[in-house]
Amino acid sequence: MKSAIHHALLEFRASSYSSGGQNCVEVADPAASPSIAIRDSKYPHGPIILIGRVEYSAFTRAVKAGGL
Repeated sequence: MKSAIHHALLEFRASSYSSGGQNCVEVADPAASPSIAIRDSKYPHGPIILIGRVEYSAFTRAVKAGGL
């Protein structure tokens, strides 16, 4: 199933794991959604990746642990 979330409805912030330079990942955490939205800051109107909250949590734990 394809989920449609409009860019204008999301409040993106720079990920705390981004370097702050041009290689920045932005994250939006819409309260009413079961997903986390991720985009490339260089393309703010480009594609958005949606990932489940459980999967996102596992991903960030792996990054923190140095596993990725």
